[in-house]
Amino acid sequence: MLRVGLTGGIASGKTTVSDALREHGAVVIDADVLAREVVEPGSPGLAAVAARFGPEVLTEDGRLNRAALGQIVFADAGARRDLEAIIHPAVRARAAQIEAAAAPDAVVVQVIPLLVETGQHDDFDVLVVVDAEPDRQLGRLRQRNGLDPEAAQARISAQAARHERLAVADIVLVNNADRDDLRRQVDRLWVELQARATVG
Repeated sequence: MLRVGLTGGIASGKTTVSDALREHGAVVIDADVLAREVVEPGSPGLAAVAARFGPEVLTEDGRLNRAALGQIVFADAGARRDLEAIIHPAVRARAAQIEAAAAPDAVVVQVIPLLVETGQHDDFDVLVVVDAEPDRQLGRLRQRNGLDPEAAQARISAQAARHERLAVADIVLVNNADRDDLRRQVDRLWVELQARATVG
């Protein structure tokens, strides 16, 4: 099994990369997807979040109000750390379950936005970073999430600095052009990952 860590700043293009890798045959484990799963209604994760942040982070039907929670944690580093202490262990446990069920010769790609921030960069055979120029990243985030410049910048600033991600990367995919260009890079990446898996 080849274990690949995939990370990058918010709105850098991680989803495009992971979708393409899945199409090639990789087992993709997306931490963002798991982070939503572990706070589904009735879950211990949602109960812990509500206990820490109060009923205002829940919708009327008992689901997590992501917008309300986001306003809290992106404005308060202590609150964000508290949330991460609830979510991250549950996500890692679920990711380990999925990985354990994968074929022994699989290429397993874990998509972890906060991989560098959580000190996991040494946990993988290959670390891939999706990188974009800051202006492009900011523009994509504003367009995607409908955020004003200050709110978008706050979300970017809450993550590791660009140079910190690049410093630990084995492979960098540069997403400053269009989606077709990025997918061509992923095609080349897949060839390299398969070669590494064969050698391993």
